[in-house]
Amino acid sequence: MDKEGGLTLFDKIWNAHLVRQLDDGRDLVFVDRHVLQETTCAQAFANLRKAGRSVRYPALTIATQDHIVSTRPGRTEDSNPAGRELMQLLRSNALAAGIRHYGVDHPSQGIVHVIAPELGLALPGSLLACGDSHTSTVGGLGCLGIGVGTSEVEHILATQTLALSKPKSMRIVYEGTLQAGLSAKDLILHTIARIGVAGGRGFAVEYAGPVIEALTVEARLTLCNMSIELGARLGFIAPDDKTIAYLENREFSPKGADFVTACADWRALCSDEQAIFDRQIHIDCTQISHQVSWGTTPEDVVSIDGVVPDPLQVVDPARRERISQAIRYMAVQPGQKLSGLPIDVAFIGSCTNSRLSDLIQAAALVRGQHVAPHVRALVVPGSMSVKRQAEALGLDAIFRAAGFEWRDAGCSMCVSINEDVVPPGARCIATTNRNFENRQGPKSRTHIASPAVVAVAALAGCLPDSSMMNPNSELLS
Repeated sequence: MDKEGGLTLFDKIWNAHLVRQLDDGRDLVFVDRHVLQETTCAQAFANLRKAGRSVRYPALTIATQDHIVSTRPGRTEDSNPAGRELMQLLRSNALAAGIRHYGVDHPSQGIVHVIAPELGLALPGSLLACGDSHTSTVGGLGCLGIGVGTSEVEHILATQTLALSKPKSMRIVYEGTLQAGLSAKDLILHTIARIGVAGGRGFAVEYAGPVIEALTVEARLTLCNMSIELGARLGFIAPDDKTIAYLENREFSPKGADFVTACADWRALCSDEQAIFDRQIHIDCTQISHQVSWGTTPEDVVSIDGVVPDPLQVVDPARRERISQAIRYMAVQPGQKLSGLPIDVAFIGSCTNSRLSDLIQAAALVRGQHVAPHVRALVVPGSMSVKRQAEALGLDAIFRAAGFEWRDAGCSMCVSINEDVVPPGARCIATTNRNFENRQGPKSRTHIASPAVVAVAALAGCLPDSSMMNPNSELLS
């Protein structure tokens, strides 16, 4: 039922995709685009064959190999033997169903949440689904990106629809001014630390305000990517002229007169002035600084000049025990300053921060410098297209000269189901979205931060403080 006084942008897009309301209270919605990755669709195809069903609209689906691919330059499907079967199944299933496939040998291959925007598969006002939780990334384009499980992947393949309970609406308004050198990653980490990993549970989150409007499209994609770490079902930003400029001439974007018509529709996509949200939060960005995680959830975040919290100061017993467990796992101490904590690995990549702008920012900081002798540092572009663009700008030469490994596109060290793994007990600072126990490898310890913080940490060999982030600091001069 529509809210009195006006509609939110989420209401408008959801209602436009509503097929019908089901007897169990869920809504059946139409899926404009369906994106597959190799780890969550093999069983879906097997179930379709068993039931004698086919893919309903293969032209609305694309597939990419990203999670378990090797990122070693020149890799093939055989480079990571543990992932070979699922990669080959994705290729054969896509071929049999007439689905466009972006394998390791395709020039547009990349992380699903990177290539969906850069190919123009995700459009304002559309609904895109994928068997991966971080599908909310495409919300940066004003698209509803919904992560689904294997059974839902099967349902979409067979019907091009998805049955869901409609989330409630939340708006987070970012006010004030973001300090120079800070990024969307700092914004979303600060937000999760403030609201908590369950703060967005049951909500579709609209990010708004002058700070959001000032972000580039790639920064908006980063922000929306971590809506899931906020506990939300999805997150999105109203499209504007930046969105339109980004989408023009993309492979799957409308062309010619159709693009002109689409632009008029996209510019009208916004929440009504009188729209009522189920929850609304205001964040003053003026005092936000560079952020870094200390524990084992994305809400365990402080300023890079901050300290590890003391669980004895926490009233809630369950949270006190969780903080104590995180401190033990991360091998830190209550009240300890994070800056100066030695690292073993620095990773720039993942669907959160592997776009060209991320690599440009990191390269500017490491140019003419060198990674600390004891640190393994690697840069993994989010797509082969990003890699080519970066190489055309000479970024690969900058990273290599600084001691970074320069890899092919893939999820890489974000999740330990490929060759790029953090050794047991090692400490990694990464531009990923999750710092759970064992996330980057058994007994690995992960600190999440922005590309700028990770780049400086790689040079310093430890977690930096705010003085190290100054462009005029001795470390960067």
